[in-house]
Amino acid sequence: MKLHKVTVAAAASLVLSLTAVGCGSDDSDNTSSSSGDEKITIGIKFDQPGVGLKTPDGKYTGFDVDVATYVAKELGHDPGDIEWKEAKSADRETLLQRGDVDFIAASYSITPEREKKVDFAGPYLLAHQDVLIRADDDTIKKPEDLNNKKLCSVTGSTSAQNVKDKIAPKAQLQEYGGYSECLTGLENKVIDALTTDDSILAGYAAQPEFKGKFKLGGFKLSNENYGIGVQKGSDLKDQINTALQKMVKDGSWDAAVEKNFGPANYKNEPAPKIGVVVN
Repeated sequence: MKLHKVTVAAAASLVLSLTAVGCGSDDSDNTSSSSGDEKITIGIKFDQPGVGLKTPDGKYTGFDVDVATYVAKELGHDPGDIEWKEAKSADRETLLQRGDVDFIAASYSITPEREKKVDFAGPYLLAHQDVLIRADDDTIKKPEDLNNKKLCSVTGSTSAQNVKDKIAPKAQLQEYGGYSECLTGLENKVIDALTTDDSILAGYAAQPEFKGKFKLGGFKLSNENYGIGVQKGSDLKDQINTALQKMVKDGSWDAAVEKNFGPANYKNEPAPKIGVVVN
């Protein structure tokens, strides 16, 4: 009888232990596909219309979202398996290094400095630094025309400073807290131009409330090769590259470009060759 009691107690203890472990995995905010769980955690921008945006009703939209969803599907995950996590520019390497996300698709330009810390699949989009101006503005036709113009970018961005240093030294820099503030200033003629990646500018210009109000300069001031970031040494890199190649081949890439950037008449580059970074 004593032996039977001990056995029952041990079994009960084992059940409790397994239950605790199961509860622990269910409560985790950032489960990884490599753990055998169905969930996959993907980092995106939450504040870039047309690229990566969390809408007021809790939905996620944008080109990066469409690309990430396609890749996740090819990795064996339905849209409902995806846990979206905000990946601010300054946090992206840390999120990957800590394993907080499985991969990041967040207007993430491939650079030698970043490649020291993380690996990149792609590139999946070749963007360029450009300017957004009012649709009726015929005074800014080439980059040098930005001299003596009020040029806006967000605080901490290097885009506007690059223009002033290399192209239009007399440009009057205006730094705002966010791109939406720059757009308001542009619409109200407080500033003359907004600069950042053309994909981001096109995403804003494509929003219904801005339809017909702005246009891209088309200046191609730099090359920005958007890649999907993964942990250093992760085998996800090759799997994601295979998914991206399929997305281009079956036409889904072109459809995502048209859906997210088309209303802004964004003259995008053709889909880049996977593994080839354009300097």
